[in-house]
Amino acid sequence: MLDDLIKERLKKLKKLQDKNINPYPEKSERQFPIDSAFTNFSSWAKNRKKIILAGRIWAIRRHGGAIFVDIRDEKAKIQLLLKRDELGEEKMKFFEDFFDLGDFLDAQGVLFKTKKGEKTLLVQDFRLLAKSLRPLPDAWYGLEDAEERFRRRYLDLLENETVKRRFILRGKIISAIREFLNDQEYLEVETPILQPLYGGANANPFTTHLDALKTNLYLRIAPELYLKRLIVGGLENIYEIGKCFRNEGIDREHNPEFTILELYSAYKTREDAIKLVEELFKFLAKKFQKESPSGKIFLNKTWENIGYEDFLKKETGLTFQDKKDKWQEKAREMKIGLNEGDSKEKIAEAVFKKLRNRIKEPTFIIDHPIAISPLAKRKEGEPDKAARFQLIVSGLEIVNGFSELNDPIDQKKRFEDEAAMRKKGDLEAHPLDMNYIEALEYGMPPTAGLGIGIDRLVAIFTDAPSLKEVILFPFMKPKP
Repeated sequence: MLDDLIKERLKKLKKLQDKNINPYPEKSERQFPIDSAFTNFSSWAKNRKKIILAGRIWAIRRHGGAIFVDIRDEKAKIQLLLKRDELGEEKMKFFEDFFDLGDFLDAQGVLFKTKKGEKTLLVQDFRLLAKSLRPLPDAWYGLEDAEERFRRRYLDLLENETVKRRFILRGKIISAIREFLNDQEYLEVETPILQPLYGGANANPFTTHLDALKTNLYLRIAPELYLKRLIVGGLENIYEIGKCFRNEGIDREHNPEFTILELYSAYKTREDAIKLVEELFKFLAKKFQKESPSGKIFLNKTWENIGYEDFLKKETGLTFQDKKDKWQEKAREMKIGLNEGDSKEKIAEAVFKKLRNRIKEPTFIIDHPIAISPLAKRKEGEPDKAARFQLIVSGLEIVNGFSELNDPIDQKKRFEDEAAMRKKGDLEAHPLDMNYIEALEYGMPPTAGLGIGIDRLVAIFTDAPSLKEVILFPFMKPKP
């Protein structure tokens, strides 16, 4: 059936071309978006102002000698009325013979209200802007399954107004984050996505190759080490919003390509970063409280602070005083896969990731083990703990931040420890980056840094059940 519909449209396309009518003209004559017609309806209708609107045909209804047509643009839909005594027989036949659902057109006319009170454009002329060769899903079977919504997001946006609103809000949230930070005199910068050595997180990278220099490169897993080079270079308050790539599993919380905000402030501490996060998220929640009822979760007066080890002890009964085999036993009980060389702290981190879905309200988890925090300062007085924090909301890690390690000797030693773990099979261990160590040797002031997962943040604000719902084109398993 679908093939037959496409064949019919291709025949119409050929006939148009035979008549020397361009079915895909370069220029539209549109004067106003459709919502302007409603905003200015009283004045324009009263003065019979001729206007030209444009959009995609969404419905065609024949009524006697007239044709009612609904067209939509990004923000609104309006009804058109085509009448023989207004357009003439030839124009009416042209529309009937060549126009289908999904086509784009210009329509010139005057506004009026029908007897039913519907605001309508009485069409005096029209023109085809783009011929649609495939019928919209509603015209045949609709999208076949949930995966098709993500594979063909353009149809999902057309068919589902909720989806469209979600992505419009995503864009607004990112703009508002920039507004907030720029107002506080942070400078937006850009750092390399293609890197000769990946770093800034514990993750497995994607590898690519630069033919011009005959060298392997990596897609960045984080911008952190380049941003901190800029702090060394004298910039004090900087941020970057951009794509990162991690060769990891795909689930409701993870996509191999994701958007992150990273921010660094010289002469600041972890406590300053925590305060900034709370101010930013409450600013967003207030700004979008009408568009995002779920964002009100950030307006709670106080956000709890819980020690990392305290949380694990409460949920498992274990502490870091317990031996590794106890943690292994707990992990197996929770059906967590382990590698032979995993440290006690790494096993505990896997357990934590499984248990954090119990945290619903905005909660700062603090004082992680230094063994899983290779870029963070040690907490003063407790050298086995990091001056680090995470913000967990609805079970998702939204923010990770810390007082940045600026001791080049300590940093080199930690990189060497990570490299040793990598040799034992830990693919997510941090590599040894001597260029970054050299930068630190020139001196970096005390600095606070943080990363915000934009996709996860938007998922909270839009009450989305999965990151696939807030990424326009999430990665999908190829069809067989």
